[in-house]
Amino acid sequence: MDWNDSSEQATFRAEVQELIDNGLPAGYENGGNWVADRKSDDPAVSGRALAWQQALADKGWIAPHWPKEYGGAGLTPIEQFIFKQQMTIAGAPAVGGQGVSQLGPTIIVHGTDEQKEEHLSKILSGEVNWQQGYSEPGSGSDLASLQTRAVRDGDDFVVNGQKIWTSGAQYADWLYVLTRTDPEAPKHRGISFMLMKMDTPGISIRPLIDMAQNHTFNETFFEDVRVPALNVVGELNRGWYVGATLLDFERSNITGAISSRKTIQKLIDYVHTDEGQERSRLNESDALRHQVAECFIESEVQFNFSFRIISMQAAGQIPNYEASTSKLFNSELNQKLARTGTQVLGQYAQFWGHTDSVTDVSGAEENAYAPLDGDFTRSYVFSVASTIAAGSSEIQRNIIATRGLGLPRG
Repeated sequence: MDWNDSSEQATFRAEVQELIDNGLPAGYENGGNWVADRKSDDPAVSGRALAWQQALADKGWIAPHWPKEYGGAGLTPIEQFIFKQQMTIAGAPAVGGQGVSQLGPTIIVHGTDEQKEEHLSKILSGEVNWQQGYSEPGSGSDLASLQTRAVRDGDDFVVNGQKIWTSGAQYADWLYVLTRTDPEAPKHRGISFMLMKMDTPGISIRPLIDMAQNHTFNETFFEDVRVPALNVVGELNRGWYVGATLLDFERSNITGAISSRKTIQKLIDYVHTDEGQERSRLNESDALRHQVAECFIESEVQFNFSFRIISMQAAGQIPNYEASTSKLFNSELNQKLARTGTQVLGQYAQFWGHTDSVTDVSGAEENAYAPLDGDFTRSYVFSVASTIAAGSSEIQRNIIATRGLGLPRG
């Protein structure tokens, strides 16, 4: 691996940074949620979402990894890596959500010409926001056991069932959903990949409030929902393989690596302030200082896992167990960073700080005592899901064992 930019890569990095310096709207300096902002009732919030979308569109960078013929930037793997790296460092929000990152590339590979014409331009324009309907109450890590049924009825499928952990469904215009269309087939077969408009009669959502009091997830219910057969992407009963294509994108996880770097650096910077000296426990414990140092080192290791994957992709190789190694390491690092932060802050970590969540769990007086606005406290609670979401740690270890180490299956 070569850690240094070539002259062309350095030029591209400078171009991305120039866009950030000149085009990132006020209010996005420390990150934001473009998907939520685009539907905000506050004109200032929706306006900045539109302005940032337009700034990226003017450069053709809303979909960096899409081929140019479909409206993307057609960037090389290394350029995509650099783009994502600079955006994450700046805290600049992604535009287009899962439509850009996952569904669009999947339609490009598996969709019909009509599906491409109908959906791709609306994803790029920000007109339509997509979310994913995969997991079910009894089908999470074992997703292939899903039971949401789709039965053919003339030109439509009639869908009944339930999905869970539907992230951002409250902001979605459309869902892409895995349904079972052949209940007699083996579980990895008989599954079809469908596109559903959220305002279709029979679709309803129920919020799921997490332990950090955030409304991130939802339950989604389908009751006699009629979906045109033309909305099936790829072959009927081969949706598992369409879904697998979707999950192949964004495997380097440079966003997670940079976020880990920023998180540990934020803690280090804080404990060197006067307030941090007063409210942290680092001066009391050599073990805690060593733990902070370990987190810093591991954040650098995570970056190199990401760099290894993108280097493989740039060389025309397809990462497999390497991506699982990176995901596993990053998930557990997220939990360790959050745990270390709360231990360093000691009793002060009991204060949650300011919140934009559904329920404010602390009063204004308590908020004033929350170090770093309670970020590590919230991360500690939220990070419980890190080793479950996007493929549990058990699944990742099985992949590493069988595909990476060549160990026999149990």
